[in-house]
Amino acid sequence: MWMVRMSTDWLVLELTGSSAAVGVLVALQFLPMLVVGPFGGLLADRYDKRRLVESAQVANAVLAAGLAVLTLTGAVAVWHLYVVAVLLGVVASVDQPSRQVLVSEVVGDQALQRAVSTMNAVGQAGGLLGPAAAGFVIAHWGEGWAFTVNGVVALCVVAVVASMRAREMQPAPRVPRARGQVREGVRYVLDRPRLAWVIVLAGLMGALGMNGPVVLTAFAQDVWGTGAGGFGLYNSVSALGALAGVVVGARFLRLRARSVVGASALFAVAEATAALSPTHGVFLVMLALVGAATLLFLTSAATLVQLTAGPRVRGRVLALYSPLLLGGHALGGLLQGWLTEQLGVRAGLVVTGALALLATALVAVALAQVGRLRPALRRHPWPLTIVPRAPDPT
Repeated sequence: MWMVRMSTDWLVLELTGSSAAVGVLVALQFLPMLVVGPFGGLLADRYDKRRLVESAQVANAVLAAGLAVLTLTGAVAVWHLYVVAVLLGVVASVDQPSRQVLVSEVVGDQALQRAVSTMNAVGQAGGLLGPAAAGFVIAHWGEGWAFTVNGVVALCVVAVVASMRAREMQPAPRVPRARGQVREGVRYVLDRPRLAWVIVLAGLMGALGMNGPVVLTAFAQDVWGTGAGGFGLYNSVSALGALAGVVVGARFLRLRARSVVGASALFAVAEATAALSPTHGVFLVMLALVGAATLLFLTSAATLVQLTAGPRVRGRVLALYSPLLLGGHALGGLLQGWLTEQLGVRAGLVVTGALALLATALVAVALAQVGRLRPALRRHPWPLTIVPRAPDPT
């Protein structure tokens, strides 16, 4: 999927020359999740997750094949890419919650934090290879062959999931049909304010920070002049940093809301700093830091959400978390595309980084109120820490 995303982003930029058009493409990929995402989570609670993942990957293979044919024959137009982006978003609405819950059915809750970290690490290994491979394929043979490879890989995923031994898994109880089950998932989240605020923060960070396709295409084309090869390099450097973030998160982060907030703040500061990089080398270093902070945030937030949600509603809770994260990503793509065209990519990225830091601070205050926390000064080991607030004597 790293290959197909990079290839479609770059193809839209080639066809239009507009960063805003790339932002529209990103939005169309993820906005469907806001509409049908909760129903995808309900499917994950009702049906066999393996079968849902298999069906979604077959659909991805068909869509990739369609893009390959259109591109290789020279018939591709921007509206084709927009339509396929919407369809990919619908497929992802079913695939993502099913795949996330499937992890807990494979390993159980006791090993879930390590499993989520491992899954993110493997995904980022793909993120290292995918953009670099896509940049090489696009530079030598064009986007059509990148789509072809993606279709083949999707079928390989189907074969892998089909090979799982169901008798060794720990399936969650399936939810029978009933009225109001989507509302039940929403109520479950609203009744747990700490969980709700972590999900809100994920949506805000998706909107204000995770805008790589728009930003990196503009840096490659307008700032550093490195073209498709540079775009692939930037994605790979970011993924390398993300891999380091996964390792750090798995070994050192405690599973709590303040870890999510800390990673979010680091992400916002790194993003704004990357925008001001004076040289290409500094820019690459900051991209790695942005990637590390991104995965620190995503790993801690996703694991906290999964372990907080009970098995009976986990699919529906994840179907609220993922659409807010990725739907925010879609809206953020539009915002970043507009800011890039109005202010330039550097100034636009500084603005969204500052907004992301402000959003993090507001959510931190809300979480402190929920947990009745207060700052306290101590001499050792840290001068400032957070402790529970004394109960009100009244």
